[in-house]
Amino acid sequence: MTVRFGNHRIGFYIFVFLLSGVVLGLAANFASIFLPGHNNRDFTTFALVVPSLTIFTFLLTLQWATPQIEAVVLSILGILWLAMGAWATDIISPQQCDVLGGQKIPAKNGSQTNSQAFCYEMKVIQAFSWTLFCVFVIAFAILLQLVTLAQQFGRYLIWTEPIRELPWFGEMPGYYNTSNRMPNANTYYPPPSAGGYGYPYQGGMPMPQPGNSIIIQPNPNGGPPTITQMPLSTMPV
Repeated sequence: MTVRFGNHRIGFYIFVFLLSGVVLGLAANFASIFLPGHNNRDFTTFALVVPSLTIFTFLLTLQWATPQIEAVVLSILGILWLAMGAWATDIISPQQCDVLGGQKIPAKNGSQTNSQAFCYEMKVIQAFSWTLFCVFVIAFAILLQLVTLAQQFGRYLIWTEPIRELPWFGEMPGYYNTSNRMPNANTYYPPPSAGGYGYPYQGGMPMPQPGNSIIIQPNPNGGPPTITQMPLSTMPV
């Protein structure tokens, strides 16, 4: 991947890790207060599962992923965080936390807990859940744009290639040249503006023989383009 794409992806992952860790910590606190056997057990269980699944999945895709896998992961996790935000909003949104000072709510084993503290923590879960949902939507949209950009460079199989092959905006795909389709050092690949394959520019444009013209034909299977010389007399007018 390009350096900028790699840095932005790492930043995105760190941001998701931090917010998911906060939600997981608050959910664990709810679990110690309400589980098992309380009317908040369903939401508390869901609030434990979603951030845990997010962190575990991102640890896997951080090193091993393709754009296709990343798109599926972003879609599923985005839906889960949408559900979390909607559920938290349904529970706590109408409530004003500052008027709950000194009040208690039932907890497990017949005990009680601070209602105001519970309200504030739910507000945090609500805000972070909606934030993560929006971030996943933005990340999914950017991923689609970068895949489209790579395909415009001739990387027609980019969906199934390592995600490190993706470019950033204004850059070519395959910055580190880690694709299995390694270019030949003596082969010319046209620049991106000419519809080339997208590997780093190597060498100069071959000089046509007198009376000949250079024809560049893209490879429909995603390989390097074919470059041939044809006599001008055979060229269509």
